Parts: sequence; structure tokens; C-alpha cells
Amino acid sequence: MSAKARKKSPTATKVKKEKEVSKVKPEVKPEVKLIPVYVMGKRYEVPEGLTLMKAMEYAGYKFIRGCGCRGGTCGACGTVYRKPGNYKLQVALACQKTVEPDMHMAQIPFFPANRAQYEFAELTSAPEEVFKLYPELFRCVACNACAKACPQGIEVMDAISALKQGNIAEAALLSFECIQCGLCTSRCFGELAQYHMFQLARRIYGARILPRAEHLAEMIKAINEEKYDDILDELKHVKKDELQKLYQEREEEPVTAGEDWKPKDKKYL
Repeated sequence: MSAKARKKSPTATKVKKEKEVSKVKPEVKPEVKLIPVYVMGKRYEVPEGLTLMKAMEYAGYKFIRGCGCRGGTCGACGTVYRKPGNYKLQVALACQKTVEPDMHMAQIPFFPANRAQYEFAELTSAPEEVFKLYPELFRCVACNACAKACPQGIEVMDAISALKQGNIAEAALLSFECIQCGLCTSRCFGELAQYHMFQLARRIYGARILPRAEHLAEMIKAINEEKYDDILDELKHVKKDELQKLYQEREEEPVTAGEDWKPKDKKYL
């Protein structure tokens, strides 16, 4: 067989490909470091860097409750833990905190707390509304254990103090980032349901105290008068490409614009 024929031989081609494959370096997987943790008192080894929630799932736990958004906003995964050499009980959201070697942890997916029953439409902005629904408010001894247990860093005791003084607006603003996890209640010596009180305060503040936006009222009136019906109907029949072009070429509000800014084209105002 000639040299030229040997080059075209299927056997020769196959041998060449096998040699090329043998030269490819095997994929090197990064080494995963396992660390010991204790869940409900039982020891497990889990990969370093996992959140408490993922570590528990890695250990074999299946969440049927105590797991919601996984993004730190729903408050369903309140967790308490202790670290070796530290007597203090720490708190965290299981979806946010990462595991540490030899930490002992346990979830508190729900902590019993009484929630007052009320018809919100009948409530006013008077402080007495909160006093009447949550008389235990005045059992607060100002120990600040609630604030220390808050994974959101809310000054819980200050918000409770504002409610005791009848300042619903201040309490609503101080507790604005409350995610209803209930960890404050689990540590309260006065047996208060702080997060339920804060929810009521924010509802009263939003509906009865916060000034109404004038421009919102004007817009609602314009909608009710069918001012935008023809414009919306026209947009419904615009082709996708043209609609995309309209969106991309629209006049955008500058980042530094003041409250009185308005677009040059006032067709949609």
C-alpha cells in the first residue's frame, strides 16, 4: 500500500484520533472541603460555604415547612445556633447564613404568638387602637433581647417603645424591614408578639397616617374618565418590532431629575 493510501486508510485515521484523545488532559474537579456541623444535635459533614439551609438539605433533611423564598425576605427559616467556645445563642436566616465548623444549629420555622383579630376598616389612627388589641405591649421590660435576636438588625425595643408612647408612625418606620420571622418573640421576657404589633402599626400608618399622593388621585381620576382607553387600544395593535422601538426610544427620566420633572411629550400624562 502506498504512503498516500495509508493516509486515507480508516484504520490509520482511527489510530490518529485515539492518539489525539489520549493527549487530552482529564478534567480536574476542585476538591470539596467538608466541615462538621450539628443539626438538631446530630453530627454531619457538609461542604464548606453552603448556607445553613443547603447544608441541612445536603445532610438529608427535606423541607416541608420553614423554607420559603430562599432570598431573605419571607422570614420562614429563622434559625438559632451556637459556635464552639461561645456561650451566646446566635440567630440567623437559614437561607442567608453560611455554615461554620462545629456549629450547632436548629430551626424555628414557627413560634407560637397570639395575633389580635380585628376589622381593619373599623380602625382609626388613634394609639388606643393598638393598646386595646395588644395590651401586653406594656409588659415590655426594655431588656433589648428582642433586638439582639433580630436577623434584620431592627431596633425592635425602640419600635416597641414608640408604640408605648403612641407614636405609630415612628414604630412603622423603625420596623419597616421586619420579615415576620418571629425570632424576637422567641426571646422576649414579656411574652410580646412584636412582629404582629409592627404589622398592625404599618397597616395603620399606610392607610390612616401617611399623606395621600395628590398625583395618584389625579391619575386614578383620569383612568376612570377613560382618558387612556384609546391610547391603550392603539398600543395593543402595534407590532412587536415597532413596540420595541417605541420603548427603546422613549424619553427616560434623568437620574438627577427633581420631583417636578415631566417628559417633553405629554401625550400620556
